[in-house]
Amino acid sequence: MAALASAFSSSTAVSIPNFFITKPLNVARPARWHARVVVSAFHEKFSPKFELVFQESVKKFVDSFFVLCASAALSVSVFVTDVDSASALVVSPPRKLQSDELATVRLFQENTPSVVYITNLASRQDAFTLDILEVPQGSGSGFVWDTQGHIVTNYHVIRGASDIKYSSSSFFVWLWVTLADQSVYDAKVIGFDPDKDVAVLHIDAPKDKLRPMPIGVSGDLLVGQKVYAIGNPFGLDHTLTTGVISGLQREISSAATGRPIQNVIQTDAAINPGNSGGPLLDSSGNLIGINTAIYSPSGASSGVGFSIPIDTVGGIVDQLVLFGKVTRPILGVKFAPDQSVEQLGVSGVLVLDAPSNGPAGKAGLRSTKRDSYGRLILGDIITSINGKKVANGSDLYRIMDQCKVGDKITVEVLRGDHLEKIPVILEPKPDET
Repeated sequence: MAALASAFSSSTAVSIPNFFITKPLNVARPARWHARVVVSAFHEKFSPKFELVFQESVKKFVDSFFVLCASAALSVSVFVTDVDSASALVVSPPRKLQSDELATVRLFQENTPSVVYITNLASRQDAFTLDILEVPQGSGSGFVWDTQGHIVTNYHVIRGASDIKYSSSSFFVWLWVTLADQSVYDAKVIGFDPDKDVAVLHIDAPKDKLRPMPIGVSGDLLVGQKVYAIGNPFGLDHTLTTGVISGLQREISSAATGRPIQNVIQTDAAINPGNSGGPLLDSSGNLIGINTAIYSPSGASSGVGFSIPIDTVGGIVDQLVLFGKVTRPILGVKFAPDQSVEQLGVSGVLVLDAPSNGPAGKAGLRSTKRDSYGRLILGDIITSINGKKVANGSDLYRIMDQCKVGDKITVEVLRGDHLEKIPVILEPKPDET
């Protein structure tokens, strides 16, 4: 029994913590103990709700305080800073342009300084009232060719000024070139080629204001690639239009002479009156053509525009800058309209006149004439040159464009009912010797 009591006493001493031994439970104040239990239970049950309500109240207070501070700061900035009140209240988000948009913007900004606006103005003095009347001859676009002040444009843009060989007391013609910085300079006509609708002007401008247009290549163009046209349509300076190459190897007629212009670029980039003479650029910003014409019954852009390829323009401009003219060979014949030959039931170019002092006359080509009875005797009908078939006047011009002054060509003609081959040595125009 004593051992059992000892074991019980030993186990109880081991299992009971020391603080229970040193601080025994005070059972003399049960009411306070019960109060503590009730408060603890109430706290565990309702404290999360009170804590959530308290947090929401604090959050609302912080948000209201932040809005109040932001409003006060904005009001102070409106009155303190020197800006317009309307613009101060407008917050614009930052622009995010796509890569292709950035490339277009960069192309326009880099090439705009090379594009100019050309004004062709004439003044006439009335014979009766002696009043000076200003008559617009034309306007268009152009671009800087080099730092020496040469400007390239279309011939039809400056046609009125280039046709005037002198100015009388009652008639004056001015050409003005406006650069990208709006500075205006008097322009002088250096030379022009009506057959290809190209002209070169010159202005005395500082070299730091002249930024030449980067020259590209038009021989490797593809249908579908992007192109950009910069010009001054309807007098609106520096307008950019975009499109693609719609076709290649097109042929149009010169507005001045009617001669065909071959290998023309067709584009759907909007080309309106005033764009003539402006540059057509590829996606790298290089010059690939000169905008020259549109196909439109109304005269406005209809999605069919034409540009003279830079490979054609380059050689012409070089000759105009060096010599003031283009030396192009001639055959020295006048031929009948294509419709007249078609009515005869033959294919070729009918020679109406071959002056004896011209290349064809010297070689022996025969002209169309009448006999003593007034009957029409047809001249030679040119059927081929150097083995290349000639079916109409356009074919003749196309072949001649590939020849040079001094070349010896073989002209095959239909004379009567038989064919003859006649050698001809090409010469320049009489006024270009």
